[in-house]
Amino acid sequence: MVEKVKDEVNVLIKELGEKAVLETGVTGLHPNLVKILGRLKFRVAYGQNVLKHSMEVSFIAGNLASELGADISVCKKAGLLHDIGKAVDHEISGHHAKIGGDIARKFGLPAEIVHAIEAHHGDPEPESLEAKIVQVANLISSSRPGANKENLDVYIRRLLELENVCNSFEGVQKSYAIQAGTEVRIFVNPEKVDDLESVKLAHNIARKIEHDLQHPGAVKVHVLRETRVEAFAE
Repeated sequence: MVEKVKDEVNVLIKELGEKAVLETGVTGLHPNLVKILGRLKFRVAYGQNVLKHSMEVSFIAGNLASELGADISVCKKAGLLHDIGKAVDHEISGHHAKIGGDIARKFGLPAEIVHAIEAHHGDPEPESLEAKIVQVANLISSSRPGANKENLDVYIRRLLELENVCNSFEGVQKSYAIQAGTEVRIFVNPEKVDDLESVKLAHNIARKIEHDLQHPGAVKVHVLRETRVEAFAE
């Protein structure tokens, strides 16, 4: 049964790789390289299926290349193969970008594709327009809303750290991290903090967040100063 399942999985991997190549319109890949590509279906990174991510990067890179006048074939092929190293990084030590470059080189792919694969994380720096496009396409696919899922404990801890930084400033009554940590709303004591100090407080909190915390993109800081007065006429 074990051998039977292994054979079935190998057939499935081959079919998945061929389907990915067909859907993205990438041609000229060695059959064994296509099989390695199919293995990415069973690899997940930050909650995102790596094969689907690779196909998405290929589509995005191809569209960007057509708009910018770059080599569409190179961008689509490098985009599809940019994470190929993740298929074997549990067997071979090293960063998946370097492993992917070695795999592409082994199968005789052109130097510009090998470079784009190795440089998609910025080490080494992209030296061609096509390599830069693949890097950007990877970032677009990885950072779009819903692409990555954080561990719940890490997510909650990050929000608490954001609120604690805000609460550490004098005059702050309460702060709330919202929008998955991309915004924080800070309520201040109107008797201790005037309008001018509110402006300074927002600036100082933003700078402290930049310095002390690692945050995904920009964090909008709202400082709210409110006074309510009520009276009754009988």
